[in-house]
Amino acid sequence: MVNLCGENVVNDEDKTLSSQSSPAPGRKNDPIGLKQRIFDSALAEFAESGLMGARMENIASNANTTKRMVVYHYKTKEALYMLVLEHVYRGIRQYELDLDLSSFPPAEAIVKLVEASFDFHVSHPEFIRIVSTENMLRGRFIRQSTSIREINKTALTLLEDILARGKQSHLFKEDAQARDVHRLISSLCVHQVANQYTFGALFENPDEVDLQTAHYRQLAVMVALRYVMK
Repeated sequence: MVNLCGENVVNDEDKTLSSQSSPAPGRKNDPIGLKQRIFDSALAEFAESGLMGARMENIASNANTTKRMVVYHYKTKEALYMLVLEHVYRGIRQYELDLDLSSFPPAEAIVKLVEASFDFHVSHPEFIRIVSTENMLRGRFIRQSTSIREINKTALTLLEDILARGKQSHLFKEDAQARDVHRLISSLCVHQVANQYTFGALFENPDEVDLQTAHYRQLAVMVALRYVMK
C-alpha cells in the first residue's frame, strides 16, 4: 500500500516515510514510525466503522499509543479522515499509472486496465469502504479536498489516451468517452466488493467463490470491450 504522504500531501514525504518506517536499532523514539502506525490504524478504523462510528481511542489503541499522540500528530478525527480519503484515491490512481498502459495496443490496454482494476478492488476492500463512507456523507470531505480532484485526473487522461489510439486504429467507436468507460469499469469492480455479501447470499454458491470471482472478472473485461469496440 502507498505510504502516508503527510498532512500537506507532499510526495517527498512519502519517500521519507517509506525509508524510515522501521526504527533504527536501539532507537527509543520513532516519531515517523508512530505517525505511520497511527495512520494505518486510522485507515482500518474508518474502513470498519465509517467516520461517525470511528473512535480516536480505538485508533490510538491499535497503534499502540495514546489518544494524546494521535491528536498531537493529526489534530482532529476529521483531519485524519481527510488524509485517509486522499490516500486511498492516490493509491488506486498510482496503481493504474504503474501499469504503463501506453506501451500496449489499445484493445490489450483496455483488457489489462479492467483486469487490474478488478484485482485492485478485490484485494483492497478498504478502498470501497472508505469511498462508501464518503458517499454516505454526501461527498462532504471530497469537495473540501484541494488535491483529490487533481489526483483523480489520471483516471480519465489514461483512458483518453487508450481511446484515442483505438479510434485512430479504427478499432474503437468514435463516440466512446473516457468518463463513460471509467464509470462502466468502476461499477462492475465496485459491485464485486460492495455487494459481495448480499449478492452472494441471494444468488451464489458459497463453495464456488473463486470460480465466481474469476467469472465476474472475465465478464467485466467482456463488457468493457463490447462497449468500446466497433
